[in-house]
Amino acid sequence: MENSFEEFRTYLPKYLSLEGQTNLFKELKQFPENIDDRMFTSRLINTRTIFQGDALADVWVSNLPDPTIKKARVLVLSNTCDVAPENRRLLGPRLLYCPIIQFGKYKEMIQSQTGVEMEDHLAEIKRQRHSGMFYLPASPGLGYEAIALLDRVNNCDLQTLPLDELLANRLFTLSDYGFYLFLFKLSVHLTRLREGVARS
Repeated sequence: MENSFEEFRTYLPKYLSLEGQTNLFKELKQFPENIDDRMFTSRLINTRTIFQGDALADVWVSNLPDPTIKKARVLVLSNTCDVAPENRRLLGPRLLYCPIIQFGKYKEMIQSQTGVEMEDHLAEIKRQRHSGMFYLPASPGLGYEAIALLDRVNNCDLQTLPLDELLANRLFTLSDYGFYLFLFKLSVHLTRLREGVARS
């Protein structure tokens, strides 16, 4: 039985207008057939804020135990308010993020390691059914299909990053629909109330 808007409304962001909630509900009803450019918005392009779910270019990334540190494209995991410049912290804010890799390169890597095309595995990633990966359709800023690796979390002192340069080169900002999917994937990846372990 299909849920109505009123039944599902409890789970929609309360800060959205009724029209915004209705539009988000319509997008979610079409999931996963609409994992496309509807995941992105250009509305916030000139806002001087790093938003949770933003894709940034040229941020330092490590992949321990490999000691190499290099700059890469990343997806911001930090809460928007936690990294807002006006929100002062005693220790200073840290930006949490994970690397973004090209979907095509991931496909080549899997094929070279297994000798198999793994089409079912790749299709599951594209339908957002892999908990450790957030699939990103091609966007004008990104330029290709990609995957954000949610289990490769990095962090950096935000005060050492060139904020104006990062924002000028921001690759995308997620739409309400894209952000909802991202938060769902992030919560499934990091928190499982039904882990099946009795802890006391």
